[in-house]
Amino acid sequence: MDTLHTSSAEVGDVFALFSEKYKREHKLPLQQSRAMFAIEHCRTSVLGGHVDGCDRCGHKRISYNSCRNRHCPKCQGLSRMKWVDKLSSTLLPVRYFHIVFTIPAELNRLTLVNQKCLYDILFKACSESLLMLAKDPKYLNALTGLVAVLHTWGQNLMEHPHLHTLVPAGGWSDTNGFWKASRKNFFIPVKVISAVFRGKFLALLKQAYCQGQLKFDGEIKPLGLKNNFKQLLDTLYGKPWVVFAKKPFKNANHIVAYLGRYSHRVAIGNNRILGIEGDHVVFKWKDYKDHSKQKTMKLPAMEFIRRFLLHILPKGFCKIRYFGIFASRNRKTVLAKCSKALGYSFHKSRFTDLSWRQLLLLVSGIDVSLCPVCKKGNMIMIAVLKGFRGPPHSIKCTTAL
Repeated sequence: MDTLHTSSAEVGDVFALFSEKYKREHKLPLQQSRAMFAIEHCRTSVLGGHVDGCDRCGHKRISYNSCRNRHCPKCQGLSRMKWVDKLSSTLLPVRYFHIVFTIPAELNRLTLVNQKCLYDILFKACSESLLMLAKDPKYLNALTGLVAVLHTWGQNLMEHPHLHTLVPAGGWSDTNGFWKASRKNFFIPVKVISAVFRGKFLALLKQAYCQGQLKFDGEIKPLGLKNNFKQLLDTLYGKPWVVFAKKPFKNANHIVAYLGRYSHRVAIGNNRILGIEGDHVVFKWKDYKDHSKQKTMKLPAMEFIRRFLLHILPKGFCKIRYFGIFASRNRKTVLAKCSKALGYSFHKSRFTDLSWRQLLLLVSGIDVSLCPVCKKGNMIMIAVLKGFRGPPHSIKCTTAL
């Protein structure tokens, strides 16, 4: 295979060329198989579609369905815009901090085998650490909140589980009944957060082990032995954990736009793929260990696919979560009190109740109902093209590490 696909190459092209070979060599969980199928056939006749016809000039247009898989590089644009706009409509007019929580590399393989359990622990340890410390009289003595977004990859597509969190510069003081603003810099020392986060995470991890919630498959099977697991915990307790506090944003709009770049991002976007050379995939990446220099990486297609599939989340797993004053149970009570105390009224999302056609027109100016030929007629659906929505059968197996 000597063809060089230039900048038009996409993740779907890689799957189209190499997915069958990869499936012959690896037994895939159903979730990964479904994601591969969806991304490979997104906006193709395989997924079906519809035919529109102009009611004035008769022009016909075929539109194929998007896969709508959350791991697809093509299908996240509108979802991201809707999320950003909805979140913006429910945030307070205060400064915000961006805090990143990262777990040590020693946990990466254990996390891959126990994705749901370990990611849940990550969310829980992170949120409990911030909320507990914010309530401490030494720091804020108030109930704050956070929006947390899970990322599982680094620029080279290898495992790098971490959380991006949005934290307001203050919290609700129930005792005094007012919004208590924090000082200019982040109100909790990063070293303190790191130590508490480490303690909570490892306590939850130990609890999961004792309750038999963890699996030890493949190369991490020896870790299931009690002494080996204890040694891992001792190692992790003995090293500092990375918590990074970025400079505060002046208002909600700035950080929501920034966080939106993370909320619906997939392991690699199509814009980073430079081409397919033979049986290798070439893509851009940023090397943070080398002063964030832009570099080019060339991987065998099989390895590229393996790395991409490491980041397919379990079915139904929620990668964006809300805590404290932003939690669902507090929005109509505590958050409403904060808003009233600040003299601020939440606004309705501009995307509420819009159809996808109206939404597309609003954000891009493209009116898909207008005939592209005569510019006067309306495009009306005249036929439906049937297609598949996923693999024809289930596949049971374990994740290939």
